[in-house]
Amino acid sequence: MRSLERNKRLIHYALYTGKTPVVDEYGNLTGDYETTYASPEKLRISVSAAKGKYATMQFGGLEVYDKVMVTSDMDCPISETTILWVDTSLMDSKGKVNAYDYVVTRVAKGLNSISYAIKRLDVNNG
Repeated sequence: MRSLERNKRLIHYALYTGKTPVVDEYGNLTGDYETTYASPEKLRISVSAAKGKYATMQFGGLEVYDKVMVTSDMDCPISETTILWVDTSLMDSKGKVNAYDYVVTRVAKGLNSISYAIKRLDVNNG
Protein backbone atom coordinates (compact mmCIF):
# COMPACT_ATOMS: atom_id res chain seq x y z
CA MET A 1 0.00 0.00 0.00
CA ARG A 2 2.93 2.38 0.32
CA SER A 3 3.48 4.83 -2.52
CA LEU A 4 0.27 4.04 -4.36
CA GLU A 5 0.54 5.17 -7.96
CA ARG A 6 -2.82 6.94 -7.76
CA ASN A 7 -1.46 9.19 -4.97
CA LYS A 8 1.49 10.38 -7.06
CA ARG A 9 1.71 13.40 -9.30
CA LEU A 10 4.22 14.54 -11.87
CA ILE A 11 6.82 17.10 -10.78
CA HIS A 12 10.17 18.15 -12.18
CA TYR A 13 13.42 18.56 -10.25
CA ALA A 14 16.95 19.74 -11.01
CA LEU A 15 19.96 18.63 -8.99
CA TYR A 16 22.63 21.07 -7.81
CA THR A 17 25.85 20.69 -9.81
CA GLY A 18 28.02 23.42 -8.28
CA LYS A 19 29.02 27.04 -8.62
CA THR A 20 30.49 28.61 -11.73
CA PRO A 21 32.73 31.71 -11.56
CA VAL A 22 31.18 34.77 -13.23
CA VAL A 23 33.32 36.63 -15.74
CA ASP A 24 32.80 40.12 -17.13
CA GLU A 25 32.67 41.10 -20.82
CA TYR A 26 36.50 41.12 -20.94
CA GLY A 27 36.88 37.59 -19.54
CA ASN A 28 38.01 38.74 -16.09
CA LEU A 29 36.76 36.99 -12.96
CA THR A 30 34.32 39.19 -11.01
CA GLY A 31 34.58 37.30 -7.72
CA ASP A 32 30.92 36.28 -7.97
CA TYR A 33 29.64 32.77 -8.51
CA GLU A 34 26.51 31.51 -10.25
CA THR A 35 24.75 28.42 -8.91
CA THR A 36 24.32 25.77 -11.59
CA TYR A 37 21.87 22.88 -11.82
CA ALA A 38 21.57 19.81 -14.03
CA SER A 39 18.81 19.56 -16.61
CA PRO A 40 15.34 19.11 -15.07
CA GLU A 41 14.12 15.52 -14.67
CA LYS A 42 10.58 14.13 -14.34
CA LEU A 43 9.44 12.35 -11.19
CA ARG A 44 6.13 10.91 -10.02
CA ILE A 45 5.91 11.39 -6.25
CA SER A 46 3.31 11.84 -3.53
CA VAL A 47 2.90 15.54 -2.64
CA SER A 48 0.80 16.70 0.32
CA ALA A 49 -1.86 19.38 -0.06
CA ALA A 50 -0.40 21.44 2.80
CA LYS A 51 1.69 21.04 5.93
CA GLY A 52 0.18 19.33 8.92
CA LYS A 53 0.79 18.13 12.44
CA TYR A 54 2.15 14.75 11.33
CA ALA A 55 4.75 16.39 9.10
CA THR A 56 5.68 18.90 11.79
CA MET A 57 6.48 16.06 14.19
CA GLN A 58 8.30 14.19 11.44
CA PHE A 59 10.72 17.07 10.82
CA GLY A 60 10.95 18.25 14.43
CA GLY A 61 10.16 21.90 15.07
CA LEU A 62 10.75 22.90 11.45
CA GLU A 63 8.09 25.42 10.41
CA VAL A 64 9.68 26.73 7.21
CA TYR A 65 7.98 24.44 4.72
CA ASP A 66 4.69 24.39 2.85
CA LYS A 67 4.27 20.81 1.61
CA VAL A 68 5.72 17.37 2.11
CA MET A 69 6.75 14.95 -0.64
CA VAL A 70 7.05 11.23 0.15
CA THR A 71 8.57 8.39 -1.86
CA SER A 72 9.38 4.75 -1.20
CA ASP A 73 12.21 4.91 -3.75
CA MET A 74 15.21 4.85 -1.43
CA ASP A 75 17.48 5.74 -4.38
CA CYS A 76 15.68 9.03 -5.07
CA PRO A 77 18.46 11.59 -5.76
CA ILE A 78 16.63 14.65 -4.39
CA SER A 79 18.56 16.46 -1.63
CA GLU A 80 18.42 19.75 0.29
CA THR A 81 20.09 21.55 -2.65
CA THR A 82 17.49 20.47 -5.23
CA ILE A 83 15.08 22.89 -6.96
CA LEU A 84 11.53 21.81 -7.88
CA TRP A 85 8.68 22.60 -10.24
CA VAL A 86 5.61 21.43 -8.29
CA ASP A 87 2.73 23.87 -8.85
CA THR A 88 4.28 25.43 -11.96
CA SER A 89 4.76 23.57 -15.24
CA LEU A 90 8.33 23.20 -16.42
CA MET A 91 7.80 24.86 -19.79
CA ASP A 92 5.70 27.86 -20.78
CA SER A 93 3.65 28.09 -23.97
CA LYS A 94 6.70 29.38 -25.91
CA GLY A 95 8.91 26.44 -24.91
CA LYS A 96 10.97 28.42 -22.39
CA VAL A 97 11.73 26.92 -18.96
CA ASN A 98 9.63 28.53 -16.22
CA ALA A 99 11.19 29.62 -12.93
CA TYR A 100 11.18 26.89 -10.27
CA ASP A 101 8.64 27.32 -7.48
CA TYR A 102 9.87 25.13 -4.58
CA VAL A 103 13.12 24.23 -2.81
CA VAL A 104 13.81 21.33 -0.47
CA THR A 105 14.32 22.49 3.13
CA ARG A 106 14.72 19.15 4.93
CA VAL A 107 15.10 15.45 4.11
CA ALA A 108 13.92 12.72 6.52
CA LYS A 109 14.99 9.20 5.57
CA GLY A 110 13.13 6.33 7.16
CA LEU A 111 13.46 2.57 6.87
CA ASN A 112 11.14 2.28 3.85
CA SER A 113 10.53 5.84 2.67
CA ILE A 114 11.99 9.31 2.28
CA SER A 115 10.08 12.48 3.18
CA TYR A 116 11.00 15.91 1.86
CA ALA A 117 9.88 19.19 3.44
CA ILE A 118 9.55 21.73 0.61
CA LYS A 119 9.08 25.49 0.70
CA ARG A 120 7.31 27.60 -1.90
CA LEU A 121 9.25 30.51 -3.40
CA ASP A 122 8.18 33.65 -5.16
CA VAL A 123 7.56 32.59 -8.78
CA ASN A 124 9.69 35.50 -10.02
CA ASN A 125 12.91 34.02 -8.61
CA GLY A 126 14.65 33.92 -12.00
